[in-house]
Amino acid sequence: MPAVPPWPHQDYRVARDSGSIGGDHPGGRTVRKLYSVPLALAGTGAATFGYASLVERNWFRLRRLDVPVLPPGRPSVRILHVSDAHLTPGRRRLIDWVRALDALEPDLVVNTGDSLGHRDAVGPFLDALGPLLDRPGVFVFGSNDLYSPTFKNPLRYIWRTSKSDYAKRRREPDLPYRELASSLRAAGWLDLNNRIGRLKVGDLDVEFGGIDDSHINRDRYDKIAGPVDPQADVHLGVLHSPEPRNLDRFVADGYDLMLAGHTHGGQVCVPFYGALATNCGIDRPRVKGLHPYSGAWLNVSAGLGTSPTAPMRFCCPPEASLLTLVPRPDPAKGRTSPR
Repeated sequence: MPAVPPWPHQDYRVARDSGSIGGDHPGGRTVRKLYSVPLALAGTGAATFGYASLVERNWFRLRRLDVPVLPPGRPSVRILHVSDAHLTPGRRRLIDWVRALDALEPDLVVNTGDSLGHRDAVGPFLDALGPLLDRPGVFVFGSNDLYSPTFKNPLRYIWRTSKSDYAKRRREPDLPYRELASSLRAAGWLDLNNRIGRLKVGDLDVEFGGIDDSHINRDRYDKIAGPVDPQADVHLGVLHSPEPRNLDRFVADGYDLMLAGHTHGGQVCVPFYGALATNCGIDRPRVKGLHPYSGAWLNVSAGLGTSPTAPMRFCCPPEASLLTLVPRPDPAKGRTSPR
């Protein structure tokens, strides 16, 4: 077989000799330059979109963190924090990855909402949790557990949140959130939507306070307001959207750690800059991860999924968090507290 000549070959020479667009004729070089920049930009954009929608969207990560919130001398416990699956029935990779997290043997599972992305997703979501349902668990809802996704221009999040979109809908929830809640409660998980609760987790007595999603004005903190019980070993606040007005109330009531989701970590981030928006009141530096918050701790999950109408992630891979609660430093050893 004759060797394939390197490009450019004969076609290029013909074009050059005829003085057409591809050749060395001055007019040809000018036109070629005019087309080269937009073509390069289009190619880069297509490659970036392909990576964000096909690769990074399925590049699941586990974030492991220690949180010093326990009284000195108490045994550590492990919390698996999952959020924002936005699950549709066909997302087998996500389902299998979440099921495999049971191998971490967490003492507690916390789901901070936006689990559904389709009206037929309750079964697949329960399949994803699988053996994790046999472990102690708690949950709250996000707006996407109640309302099916609709297309929105993602650039709008740079200058405003999506909260007003829900205010304009004026319709009843169309996703089976009651079925989801019933199934999780049947497995023994605590429903913390505007409720308080208590569980034995490992050897610890854990007190919980939770609220429904503030993004659609379903949060009712007054229903759980009041000082925490000092007899509990640790106090956890559970909410979907990390709105400072609610976080501040959790802190004022004495909660040690708040767990939230909603932000997707920014979902599409800029290298060396980070998230462009948080879609809520939390500041950009705390759009994801574990951070001190007014004397307590806050973990914001970047989430497992994306809205089906915006199926991409860039510089912000999907994640779950494994939080190991450990004792605070002993004051007798020179530190009063990480707070």
